[in-house]
Amino acid sequence: MPDVAVVGSGPNGLAAAVAMARAGLKVHVFEAAGTPGGGLRTSELMQPGHLHDICSAVQPMALASPFFQAFELSRRIDLVTPELSFGSPLDGGRAALAFRSLDRTAAGLGRDGPAYRRLMAPLVRRVEGIADFTLNQLLRVPRDPLAAVLFGLRTLGQGSAAWNAGFKDELAPALLTGVAAHSVGRLPSLAPAGAGLMLGTLAHAQGWPIPVGGSASIAGAMVRDIEAHGGTVETGRRIESLAELPPARATLLDIAPPALLRLAGDRLPAGYRRSLESFRFGNAACKVDFILSGPVPWEAAGLADAGTVHVGGTRAEMAEAENQVAAGKHPERPYVLVSQPSRFDDSRAPEGRHILWTYCHVPAGSTVDMAEAVTAQLERFAPGFRDLVVQVHVTTAAGLAEYNQNYVGGDFAAGLMDLRGLIQRPVISAVPWRTPLSGVYLCSSSTPPGPGVTGMPGFHAARYALKDIFGLRMPVLGLKL
Repeated sequence: MPDVAVVGSGPNGLAAAVAMARAGLKVHVFEAAGTPGGGLRTSELMQPGHLHDICSAVQPMALASPFFQAFELSRRIDLVTPELSFGSPLDGGRAALAFRSLDRTAAGLGRDGPAYRRLMAPLVRRVEGIADFTLNQLLRVPRDPLAAVLFGLRTLGQGSAAWNAGFKDELAPALLTGVAAHSVGRLPSLAPAGAGLMLGTLAHAQGWPIPVGGSASIAGAMVRDIEAHGGTVETGRRIESLAELPPARATLLDIAPPALLRLAGDRLPAGYRRSLESFRFGNAACKVDFILSGPVPWEAAGLADAGTVHVGGTRAEMAEAENQVAAGKHPERPYVLVSQPSRFDDSRAPEGRHILWTYCHVPAGSTVDMAEAVTAQLERFAPGFRDLVVQVHVTTAAGLAEYNQNYVGGDFAAGLMDLRGLIQRPVISAVPWRTPLSGVYLCSSSTPPGPGVTGMPGFHAARYALKDIFGLRMPVLGLKL
């Protein structure tokens, strides 16, 4: 019998399993799907030889997450880090470009360059403190209080109606809004502002890596490490009740609160159950994947070199699109998050072909196919795009929810990311990964620090399980020299 049972093999479940197996414990991971990975799967969605990331594609946290740093991910897989992290096209062939070099970025933003540098430079200088503050439970004293204060003040500025203060033109605001809109929510508001500033800081401090061969390579590295340390990853095994699990001493669950309610049944105390029942989910995404006969013909010079492109126009246009989604509508001109991994990794598509990864935000539970709206936005900033489309694959918000039970209503963040959602995730507690059930821990993105491929929810849950149940410290996670 295993010492540890892990349910779910997303990045957080795998991170928990890595830590427990490295501690010398016998670990068994149960995964309902036919392959491990959760949000880290790569597949030939449409045609052989064309590799599409099913969920996440670009990995800003791969170099910043304390778990992946300890795991030495960059030594285990190949990562390509474009010099141009992201960009935002505007009409008339213009674009705001975020390079790894903050100085180069500011120089391209015209008269708003100095203001952008003043906003971002203190965060870039204290990136380790920013990562510590944002990747742990909020209810704790940060290791770098000045970094937390600087980050908080800037979040308040960019998350309020004063977000344009200090800016005179359109480029810098569009750049900031494009990255803030990764977090689904009204603009301006605090959670998207904080997420955008964190991601922007990483873009300048280290860049946004793209895994060679697809995001599944990250999951593969973690599975290999688990198995190398005696663990087992069993796929095609759906767990419907905690009673189905072997009597392990510790159980770590990479599942959303509704699934915990189903699996635990009446074993949960009434107060904790009410907290889980009150947990809120946010709006969703419609994912549109393309096979192209050539690279995207961006009108703006330099944009082809961007690892990620935020398509939506000006700050006002992107805010309008996001606020329509918040109001339950499908925008005609949506904000579209775009990446063309085959531009940097030729293993993704045959010669002469490219894959394009895109999604736009939609109301929760939507069954609307947004392919035409996404295509129109791309054609707007890349004339001739339509002529390159070979094949399209659409996953609606309802389809995302069916693909992964943690994405309730298609919410890939596994919980609404607002101020309350940051603190109550899923309960207000100094150790929210512990459940009231002895030996049972929650380690999904519904726990701090929330969404993103960080492994940190699993890392935190494993740390407490090791201490509480086994009296062990977190083991060394890196490769042997």
